[in-house]
Amino acid sequence: MRSTLAALAAAFLCALGANTALAAPMATVQSGALTGVQDGSLEIYKGIPYAAPPLGPLRWEPPAPPAAWTGARNASKFGAICPQPGRPDGAVAAGAGMAQSEDCLFLNVWSFHGAAKAPVMVWIHGGAFRFGSGSAPIYDGAAFARDGVILVSINYRLGARGWCAHPALTRAAARGAPLGDYGLMDQIAALKWVKHNIAAFGGDPDNVTVFGESAGGASVLALMATPSANGLYAKAIVESGGGWGVGHSLADAERQGVASATAAGLGPDATADQLRALPADKLALPMTLGGAGPITDGRLMPRSVTQTFAAGQQAHVPLLIGSNSYEASLMRAFKIPPATLLAAAQGPVRSLYPADDATAAADIFTDSVMGAPAHWIAAQVSENAPAYLYHFSYVPTVRRATAPGTQHGGEIPFVFATWSALAPQAATAEDKAMEALAHGCWVAFAKTGRPDCTPAPWPAFKPATDTLMDFGVTTAPQRGFRHAQYEALERMLLPRAEAAH
Repeated sequence: MRSTLAALAAAFLCALGANTALAAPMATVQSGALTGVQDGSLEIYKGIPYAAPPLGPLRWEPPAPPAAWTGARNASKFGAICPQPGRPDGAVAAGAGMAQSEDCLFLNVWSFHGAAKAPVMVWIHGGAFRFGSGSAPIYDGAAFARDGVILVSINYRLGARGWCAHPALTRAAARGAPLGDYGLMDQIAALKWVKHNIAAFGGDPDNVTVFGESAGGASVLALMATPSANGLYAKAIVESGGGWGVGHSLADAERQGVASATAAGLGPDATADQLRALPADKLALPMTLGGAGPITDGRLMPRSVTQTFAAGQQAHVPLLIGSNSYEASLMRAFKIPPATLLAAAQGPVRSLYPADDATAAADIFTDSVMGAPAHWIAAQVSENAPAYLYHFSYVPTVRRATAPGTQHGGEIPFVFATWSALAPQAATAEDKAMEALAHGCWVAFAKTGRPDCTPAPWPAFKPATDTLMDFGVTTAPQRGFRHAQYEALERMLLPRAEAAH
């Protein structure tokens, strides 16, 4: 009898467990209730609106709050990605193939069952401020959630919809309202949404790490230079985000806006209403390095990123920052001739690089656009908060025979631990070990503000000791890494960036 009752009880509990596993998770945010997707222990919510659709009169306006809804909103599918052209270099943008719409201000949340006061990471995707989305498979947040970190990925307005100024828009704006940086305003709105709503998913609003790569990394630096973003995050990670860009002044951005509007068929006296009535595909920004991105409008961004960090006026939060060994993969995307770099780097700088012009140009690009600025940013941050500098040189085994180094963005599938899923046939045991290591470092930093993860201790960066962590076939700290090259480039390029605008 006892065994029969035990068997019945076990069957009941098993059935109950099965039904519980199938039940969709629910969360309630300020706008209403959400129904997500259960995936084992993970609870995933997609396509959550964090701002009103920036359509019609809301185009080129600061993001407005999302409308409330009744009932439970289905959050099982990604929302539309922001409008974007095909990449001119033929590469596949993150999120390519998904439906596009100006109604694109959505975010996604990967949480886990039983989460309570869990650390949170907010991912800002890259793509030259023109391409990409937070919905790409490479940015899947499952590995973070499995390791106890809630991952949020976001979309933000791109291209001319996200980074546009025009005299008519300036005249129409409310007194003191921010101008031009609509993509950055979206990122701030998403961080505010996280601050107010992430507890509903088990997250800790006071332990948020904002991180991004390329344009996403540059966005993190811009957020650190934007006073109104202070307090929305506790830590920051910048992957290949530069730091010495001269940026765009409001006047320069307005001139570009007039040129774009003229090309779209509007005269120099176009009104804000006429601009907002243009078809969505009529405005474009030039495909140049720095052609889109943060605008120093004097309101949202009082000064450029470089000027803000030089003055020590950035947010004083722990920072993990670095770049890859072959950032020169970007030269093709932006059609930068090697001769252009060599002409700008004659004299003492050129003498520090290989004799072969093609190799020298690639190395100068990698160092001047990413490596040296990251080194300088780490030094500036280290005066008031912990900074950790890295260099990522690991190349997946399958690419090692042909790749000259870790291309721009090559660290992402290791950070997100998606390499083995995206390339299951190619991922070797060595690749999986690097995936676990890099991902573990980002998780450790999100949890504690310290990357306690590497075989040898990863020391905080100080100019006096000048030590970074090199993620390579052998991962170890390196002291004085490319010191002569970085110092020479800093002398040549930093004054120019500081003086701009």
